[in-house]
Amino acid sequence: MKKIFFISLFLTIISCSNIEFSYTDKENTINPLYEKTNISTSGIDLVYLQSYLPTVFGNIKKSDFNLLINIEEKKTKRSVETNQATSNLEYELRFKYVIENIDDDCITYNKEIVSVFSIIPKSSGYNYGTDSSLERKYELAIIENLDQFVSLISGVDIKNCK
Repeated sequence: MKKIFFISLFLTIISCSNIEFSYTDKENTINPLYEKTNISTSGIDLVYLQSYLPTVFGNIKKSDFNLLINIEEKKTKRSVETNQATSNLEYELRFKYVIENIDDDCITYNKEIVSVFSIIPKSSGYNYGTDSSLERKYELAIIENLDQFVSLISGVDIKNCK
């Protein structure tokens, strides 16, 4: 019985000896800008964006890139009632991303990503439910947009100039 145990243990160790882990080197991480980027935002001021950016890009340890994010907002009344009150409001957020390589002083990546969401106002005056719902939709749009951007740059060589 002991021989069978030791033989199976030996075969298990031998069969697992060539296992390679996918993230053994730092260059193989999902976000190539993580802890290497100075971030600058312009356009409309989204409060949640400033708190979410360090989560996505980390704290700067080595400054290899500049990331410029310009955000433009467009509001469209999708449905207006007879008393001219808006019953459906659509928000379009345009995030324009520009990555600059600091060493080569050139633009390596340029992309615009659009996030769209709509909201149905509850009343024409101040309404806590509508305002908190709008804040949450902004948060979700920011998260979705930044995640999509990171997904796009993970497959692109951002070190070489265009």
